[in-house]
Amino acid sequence: MRTLWHNIEAVIFDMDGVIIDSMHFWQQAEEEIFGRLGITLSPELCARTAAMTTTEVTRFWYETAPWTGPTLDEVAAEVIRYVGELIHTKGEAIEGIQHTIRQLHARGYRLGLATNAPVQLIPIVLNKLGLEPYFTYCASGEDEEQGKPHPAIYLKVARELATAPEQCLVFEDSFFGATAAKRAGMRVIALQPEPADPRIHTLADHCITHFHTLEW
Repeated sequence: MRTLWHNIEAVIFDMDGVIIDSMHFWQQAEEEIFGRLGITLSPELCARTAAMTTTEVTRFWYETAPWTGPTLDEVAAEVIRYVGELIHTKGEAIEGIQHTIRQLHARGYRLGLATNAPVQLIPIVLNKLGLEPYFTYCASGEDEEQGKPHPAIYLKVARELATAPEQCLVFEDSFFGATAAKRAGMRVIALQPEPADPRIHTLADHCITHFHTLEW
């Protein structure tokens, strides 16, 4: 672990599944909003949308089962609004994340956030958990031409943190996110509660099951 932290100056976090336990909110919102449009979300097709941004997900379902009425932008906005409401009222921090972020900040690391989630959800999450003051820069994949697993968002956050990619350490919980970080030339710690995804174990530099098991 000491080798993993050697020469690291900045730490970048994914958001959904790493900072806040919110993945089930996305499923709930998509089932509700797309269900109103007469679309039944099958597990097989949902697996294909797992790494997509909200805009990409909405376009995918429209191309799979076109609807009449609301525009794609209106539907995507409603999904985001629904998720934001769920986070605000029911969202809970990933256990140990608040202590970890405060410790990293106290030790002088520059902190960034890189998420495929829409930008308007970032302040909702950080304010909900009291973490906004600790982050120097936050970015959304919605502002990139391609979200994760493309490395653009991680490279952007590194630039804004004035840190070389090889001096950045990333916390991710998904194979697609870890792929993006590795493509950016960064080191990756994967948060992988059991059962773990074997693909991310192979890709990541280190895996933890819980933030309380993190070694410095």
